[in-house]
Amino acid sequence: MPAKQKHLKIFFSGIGGSGVSAIAAFMAVRGHEVSGSDRAFDLDQTHPVAKFLRNQNMKIVPQDGSGIDRSLDFAVMSTAVEDGTPEVVQARLLGIELKTRPQYLVELASDFKTIAVAGTSGKSTASGCLAFLMKELGLAPNFIGGGRVKAFKTGGNPGNSIANANGKKNKKTSTGGPEWLVLEACESDGSIVNYKPLHSVILNLDVDHKGIDETALMFRALASNTKGKVFINSDDKNLRGLHLDKAVTFGMDSPADFMASDIRIGPFGSGFSVQGVDFTLSVPGAYNIYNALSAIAVLSVLGVPVKKIPGPLSGFTGIDRRFDIHLNAGGKLVIDDYAHNPHKIGSFMQAIKAVKDRVCYVFQPHGFGPVRMMKNEYIEAFAQNLRKEDQLVLLPIFYQGGTVCMDISSEDIARGVREAGKTAVAVSSRKDVLDMIDLWDCFVIMGARDESLSLFAASLAEKIKNSSR
Repeated sequence: MPAKQKHLKIFFSGIGGSGVSAIAAFMAVRGHEVSGSDRAFDLDQTHPVAKFLRNQNMKIVPQDGSGIDRSLDFAVMSTAVEDGTPEVVQARLLGIELKTRPQYLVELASDFKTIAVAGTSGKSTASGCLAFLMKELGLAPNFIGGGRVKAFKTGGNPGNSIANANGKKNKKTSTGGPEWLVLEACESDGSIVNYKPLHSVILNLDVDHKGIDETALMFRALASNTKGKVFINSDDKNLRGLHLDKAVTFGMDSPADFMASDIRIGPFGSGFSVQGVDFTLSVPGAYNIYNALSAIAVLSVLGVPVKKIPGPLSGFTGIDRRFDIHLNAGGKLVIDDYAHNPHKIGSFMQAIKAVKDRVCYVFQPHGFGPVRMMKNEYIEAFAQNLRKEDQLVLLPIFYQGGTVCMDISSEDIARGVREAGKTAVAVSSRKDVLDMIDLWDCFVIMGARDESLSLFAASLAEKIKNSSR
């Protein structure tokens, strides 16, 4: 918020989620009084995100309504918080204004020179990469994202936001006007149509929270609301149907304003050239080249010479749970990744093929509704990318509570993959995976929303190490 904005007292319900914790931390650093609750913290008092938030002087309370009182300016609710939650009931009883996380994020974005980064895959990495580069190049950005940028993590910052404290700007770059805000713009809740950014990035378009046609309408609305440039991946066939007249394009295969050439894909990194300037990335996969290209295109339009970008870009180490290597020793490998929708899974598995020729993929789907909607696409992604030497292990669908129809299971996906001629099995618990360590040299963990997946990957790596001694 601008420096002249009054001091606010805000309560965040569902503060442990990646999107809500980013806004909460952002507002705390900007000098506002922030408190909140999360049912995950109620279940685990040592939750790592709770520790981060407390270190930022945020008060964390039980999700029982006790944190809601008339001293609040308003309360922000995660979209996962249901109407019957005690905090919602108490806020309405006391007349406290309620805002959803998407509503409040739209409000925040209107006070900045916002660059909204959208797409059904890659937006966490692309927005984090752009914010990192802007920071390194002296552009003093603010940032609100979903993924945790490793370079931004401190004892008091989970890494999914950075803020200029109390609205103070970098004196070298400030003109006294609105500050920059790099924003991860998610289409899942439909609020993306309400953003009015200065610039927008649209990375790709595929099935995820919504169908392709519905998401295309939202992306078209975002582009229409954008005051400046819209940066588009020229290689994405579904984006071509948007027919945008003010697009700046980036790509590898189709003609583009910012086109990568001399592409080198390695097992743990990659390289490419743009306009005769060579770049190296410490993160692997073709999809990360697209993410980097989008940032290069934006920075160029902002006036940064392309030749000044390679140095900072080589220092970008990525986002938590994106190709995180927990073990790489003695021929044994354990990798953890956030890949969770069919497009992300397919892109990630393509990158893994450069690493090992025999892999056990362990996937935990999340949400009965998303699994129901994307079942066929999941089956297709795995059937296309599993090699005959590979195996897919499906954990039970991750469920965070609430009212939901549980009429689908991981076995429904496994059965479809088997019918396509590939090897897949649904198991009842993670212990079943731990019992497989003698069968595979490479385990790859995939899934979203569940903070414990990275801990599971670490425990799997530790058990493999101990068994090798």
